[in-house]
Amino acid sequence: MMGKMLIGRFVPLDSTLHRMDPRAKLIVVFLFICIVFFATNSWGYLLLIAYVLFMTILSKVPIKYIYIGLKPVLWLILFTFFLHLFFTKEGDLFFHYGWISIYEEGVRMGILISIRFFLLIIMTSLLTLTTTPIELTDAIETLLAPLKKVKFPVHELALMMSISLRFIPTLMDETEKIMKAQIARGVEFSSGPIKNRIKAIVPLFIPLFVNSFKRAEELAIAMEARGYQGGEGRTKYRQLTWQMTDTVMIIILLLVTAFLLLLRG
Repeated sequence: MMGKMLIGRFVPLDSTLHRMDPRAKLIVVFLFICIVFFATNSWGYLLLIAYVLFMTILSKVPIKYIYIGLKPVLWLILFTFFLHLFFTKEGDLFFHYGWISIYEEGVRMGILISIRFFLLIIMTSLLTLTTTPIELTDAIETLLAPLKKVKFPVHELALMMSISLRFIPTLMDETEKIMKAQIARGVEFSSGPIKNRIKAIVPLFIPLFVNSFKRAEELAIAMEARGYQGGEGRTKYRQLTWQMTDTVMIIILLLVTAFLLLLRG
């Protein structure tokens, strides 16, 4: 249940994407999020699909992990699809029955927007599945380093993100343990009226919040005991190294961007 959620989780494998510099991966994902909106026709989306398939193959991440990443937002994708299907009134009439009228443009937009959602989720999932939380926050801190000149707390921001990413899987596992304990006592979470299910979930919050504050306090004490004083004088166990592969991957994405712009014209 909760253990199937991928937020903040890392899959240790030996792949091209795993070996990439996390800064390069962040740049690639950020650029992809921007260029996915450049696609305005079927050829553009086919090019983006081919690129995402290429990245998925390079990651060696099993398809089941990609599916698990998509599963929680499938309802949102379906909702968006039907929203365009029933409320876009442009183009030729595609289907009509009673008060329901579906137009060709609604079908086209529904499909294309759904594909856009799928591509964005897969790319962001690949980022977290192939990058440890520490690597990710180190990359963010390095990329935002110029902001230190204007007194922006870059290190503190990176630290907060690192702790948050580490705590998400922990909280999910903690929730699953509490739910299993409640199920053993006869509580029903997946059956019965919705009202009863909501009532069954409410008692989870108190032990979950108590455990969360307890873990936060333990972490704060551990950091103080180790003499943590912010980013001043802090060294890193692993140094980020930019390689030729990282440059090649960014060049490939820039070529994809150029082709997308040509297809728009």
